[in-house]
Amino acid sequence: MRKRATSTAILCAGVTLTSLHGCGGGSATVSDFNKVDPTQPVSGWVMVWNDEFTGSSIDSRKWTHEINCAGGGNNEKQCYTDSAANSFVKDGMLTIAALPASEGAEKPYTSARLITRNKADFKYGRFEMRAKLPFGQGSWPAFWMMPTDSVYGSWPKSGEIDIMEAVNLKVPSAAAVVESNVHGTLHYGKEWPNNSYSGKAYALPDGKNPADDFHTYAVEWQQGEIRWYVDNYLYATQRQSDVRFNAKGEAVGLKHRGWFAEYFDQSTGELETHWDKAPFDQDFYMILNLAVGGNWPESVNNGGIDASAFTEGQRFQIDYVRVYECASNPDTGKGCETIRPGYDKLDDALVEGKAPIPSPPSSGIPQNLTVFDGTPNPNWPAWDCCGGSTPALAADTDRGDVYEFSVGAAPTVNGFVSRSEFIKDPAGKATPFDASPLLASGTISFDMQVVSAPTNPASVWKFKVESVGATTAVELDLSLGANGANPVTGQWQNYSFPLKTLADAGLDLAAIDVLMIYPAWGTGEGAVYRIDNVKIAQPNQSLPKLVLFEDGVNPDWPMWDCCAGSTPTEEIDDAAHGMTAEFKIGATPTVMGFITRAANGGANTPFDATALIDGGLIQFEMKVVSAPSSPDASWKFKVESNNSAEAVELDLTASVEATSPVTGQWQTYSYKLSDLAAAGLDLSAIDVIMIFPAWGTGNGAVYRVDNAKIFHPDGDKPVANGLTLFADAAAEQWSIWDCCGGSTPTVEDDDAAHGKTAEFVIGAAPTVMGLLADDEVYYDASALMATGVVRFEMKVISAPTNSAAVWKFKIEAGDTSSAVELDLSASLEGKTPVPGQWQTYTFPLQSLFDKGLDLSAIDVLMVFPAWGTGEGATYRLDNVVITNP
Repeated sequence: MRKRATSTAILCAGVTLTSLHGCGGGSATVSDFNKVDPTQPVSGWVMVWNDEFTGSSIDSRKWTHEINCAGGGNNEKQCYTDSAANSFVKDGMLTIAALPASEGAEKPYTSARLITRNKADFKYGRFEMRAKLPFGQGSWPAFWMMPTDSVYGSWPKSGEIDIMEAVNLKVPSAAAVVESNVHGTLHYGKEWPNNSYSGKAYALPDGKNPADDFHTYAVEWQQGEIRWYVDNYLYATQRQSDVRFNAKGEAVGLKHRGWFAEYFDQSTGELETHWDKAPFDQDFYMILNLAVGGNWPESVNNGGIDASAFTEGQRFQIDYVRVYECASNPDTGKGCETIRPGYDKLDDALVEGKAPIPSPPSSGIPQNLTVFDGTPNPNWPAWDCCGGSTPALAADTDRGDVYEFSVGAAPTVNGFVSRSEFIKDPAGKATPFDASPLLASGTISFDMQVVSAPTNPASVWKFKVESVGATTAVELDLSLGANGANPVTGQWQNYSFPLKTLADAGLDLAAIDVLMIYPAWGTGEGAVYRIDNVKIAQPNQSLPKLVLFEDGVNPDWPMWDCCAGSTPTEEIDDAAHGMTAEFKIGATPTVMGFITRAANGGANTPFDATALIDGGLIQFEMKVVSAPSSPDASWKFKVESNNSAEAVELDLTASVEATSPVTGQWQTYSYKLSDLAAAGLDLSAIDVIMIFPAWGTGNGAVYRVDNAKIFHPDGDKPVANGLTLFADAAAEQWSIWDCCGGSTPTVEDDDAAHGKTAEFVIGAAPTVMGLLADDEVYYDASALMATGVVRFEMKVISAPTNSAAVWKFKIEAGDTSSAVELDLSASLEGKTPVPGQWQTYTFPLQSLFDKGLDLSAIDVLMVFPAWGTGEGATYRLDNVVITNP
């Protein structure tokens, strides 16, 4: 029942507890869907408690009457009594009767509530009642369970299991629809009034009504799962939540959103959320009652209570109540499941619960958030807290759409919010923003124009930001922003608040969920103002870069002969290279290159390349002027860091280009920083780069080096919020790929707007195609989840010969440990390919995550006609990105 629990006195002395301990012991059986016949009696269950109501009175060894007029705390209109008029056993039946009360009584009706607390308390099993239900507007019969002891706290933190409830049965609506539903529900979560419940309604087949005849109502309760039945038909399943972890073992979401518990950890004293079997892992007792009226029945159907339906009373008739234990595993209740195909599917019997979804952990990667810049962000709607207005887009001559807020007579605050209870757009989802990686240089900024000032001239404009559901908050005068200005009516002004200042004032940056701009509470009446360009961001920054030699030496990193005493020189080469670094090796064994150590004439400025690990390179060009005299000489590349504490030495041919020196030719050599780090190099303090013939084999060698640098190919651009998988070529450590057809996709020139594109051709062999990461390479897109997308352009050159072929998009992560496959038409654009046309397809990362994708380890992206239907297809992809818009 949807209710607050009330404490009640146990009126009769308890007898020995009937428990569910005993037989069985082995492993749970495996369900075979093909052999399940839910119309047949259950098997594997052993009855351990029952009341067939065959005597002449209610068995006080099994049941206790509750006596009170409070009911379940739902404004019900009955007093519960132990009068034989309200509950009695006759003709093998328990009857609970709701009757009109005598004149002047505390409540207009009397009824009964019977409980088994401290007489029959159970954990796990099958709980079954055969009954005929009462009817009429205001009737509310229930068969339900409450915890014997409130282990996790007051209602509903310790849980409630509603096996069967019904309200207002047989009441016709204005459209002549007769109420016939029964309900199965769980209550759990936070303390009232912030409690949660989830459940499902069920109507009998063929228009039958539960008030016309007897039907069997039951739950099967096992560890982590509860199932609801009417006449042995399973109509609802609820489960504990199943937490999703990324490849790093961090909680990032829920595979299944079910029930949850919130209680204080006894060792730490902290209030914690638990996504496990709690609170439905303790002893519960059974309750039978018939309420009259109350918040639920009086608010639905025809409303209120129909007194005429209770003139002669209403009767809840119970044939029996039985409790079964699963013999195969009494401790968990598992092994006796009465199930059917679809019982565990969200589009059938499985019910989604209300568990809060754990926020993905901080990636540590700075990401920016645009709350509003002319286009509403569905995850961060504009919001009037308390004044009843609806902020709306307004057209500004110079800026386009901006948000306009107004303050009326009711005190209020306005702004933007990312909490689930305020998000109305179906495309939106609460996405608190982790700004902690932006602490050093990030800001919250926005533009504001006051259209009309508050009528109160003393009103002070405020900025407030909250996080973690208002657990932390900081409020400042608007004039304390970085520009220090008070609003001037009619002028657009920019306001910026450093995140460092907000953090120092006590704000938890890890989960910002509300931004507010408003006149001080109660002083804003008459204010109309507009907001634009609302962002939490850091200034654009370029990735670090170290140039060792480019048209001249870097004086902090001089050219260097380790051991032979020579002095490398700068020499003019061809027109393309100009000044170059020349090294000569004589009879004394040596190595040569560039060094920053002070002992060797450098400025002692080791280079920190850790920010470049994803895609960064050490790269140089080299030309051998004269080869070593030794025919056995092999050319080497070596890099050291931290005063030679770490070093990696490779053959020159281990470069990305895999080329050997050819005398007289300039050649490029590139080495991935990720590979060097994997080989043991500390990227944070690189201080020597060497290029040389192997020790002792270099006599006679003369060679030149130019364009030597440590950099990222995109290093001259602002830090990208994402990864480009293909644009003119596949990304570093990714390749264009044919899974199973044996072809080799190629890079082909297309039109001027696209240049080089990835072309795929499908033959007779079924296959899928796309982009594949190298072994042990994964892209972590978890920091982009809130607003990021997968986007690509595709052009079909020739369609599959199978006209029914459906184009698909598929993305995988963690070596296929998670994957999502969708029709291409499920993109935001909703398009299907048109041969000869370039078309864009966009898939939000949030929706991919919600469908089960582990965003922390993406390693395959595929675009293809459905398996086995693609023969004859030729198509091209370009501008394939995982990015923030």
